[in-house]
Amino acid sequence: MTDRSAVPPPVTAVLDASSRWLPARLGRVEELLREQGSGHGEILGADAAMTLAAGGKRLRPLLVLLCAGPDGAEEAVRSAAAIELVHMATLVHDDVLDRAPLRRGQPTVAAASGRHRAIAAGDLLFSRAFALLASPPAPLATRRLAAASVALARGELAQRHDAFDASISEQRYLERCRLKTATLFECACLLGWFAARDGSGEEAEMAEFGAEVGLAFQLLDDVLDVSGPPERTGKARGTDLLDGTVTLPLIEAAGTDPDLRSLDLRGLDAAAAEQLCDRIAATGALERVRSRALEMVSAAKGRLDASAFDEEQRHLLGLVADGVVQRYG
Repeated sequence: MTDRSAVPPPVTAVLDASSRWLPARLGRVEELLREQGSGHGEILGADAAMTLAAGGKRLRPLLVLLCAGPDGAEEAVRSAAAIELVHMATLVHDDVLDRAPLRRGQPTVAAASGRHRAIAAGDLLFSRAFALLASPPAPLATRRLAAASVALARGELAQRHDAFDASISEQRYLERCRLKTATLFECACLLGWFAARDGSGEEAEMAEFGAEVGLAFQLLDDVLDVSGPPERTGKARGTDLLDGTVTLPLIEAAGTDPDLRSLDLRGLDAAAAEQLCDRIAATGALERVRSRALEMVSAAKGRLDASAFDEEQRHLLGLVADGVVQRYG
């Protein structure tokens, strides 16, 4: 069983509304995740364990399990653990690139153990993800996860390329978000779907559901970076701005305050980043971005109405989508 004290409220709501198979299945995922750092050397294992112990929302593995349903069994558990490992690996590598001191309010592996050890820990998590999918009937799932991993890398490269450029377009921003975030949500839904079915039928609808939820998740995460507060997000307001990452709140705010397009982000310090966050919020941009995210969640939930899922699966998937919004409220 999953330790409810370590689970965020939106996920707890899903577990509380589910029948017994889902908490048991998610508990098995947690066991599998804990096993992945062992047997690879004391130092590397400790760094990987630090990342795994930091927890998280587990939205991606939850989507895998729900799209697989009660019949997904062990393949769904392996797929759920694999997609969470890829997600964690990207966070470790992101923290190296961003020189981030904190993640979820705790020191990052890069800060605690150094950049080189963090890179190795991220590589281990990536390798363990694909090892979990190595047994039959894995080829399709492996290809999907490999493609999603490539998309994540492309998205990170695009973000690095665009760093400190306050003039980037909304279209460019959304493409980055699709690569860096939405693709893995999409993959989670597809891995769950394939774990319990032949892969035919409604996978396109499931992919769109996951992509829309993932994109909404990223938009609201970017709103939280501007709105804070730090005690809730585990990082200072404007962390993305200090890192040179231009997100939709800034792009949207520039439509009202055009001078923001020529802003020199490289000159920001923590105090200036706080002031810029206030300036963005004053334009009403946060409410507009949040509204767009809500529309994406609504569209995603609408796709469930005509799906082949049973009533419980549709209800629980809808709760996951709502949980993306509840993070913000």
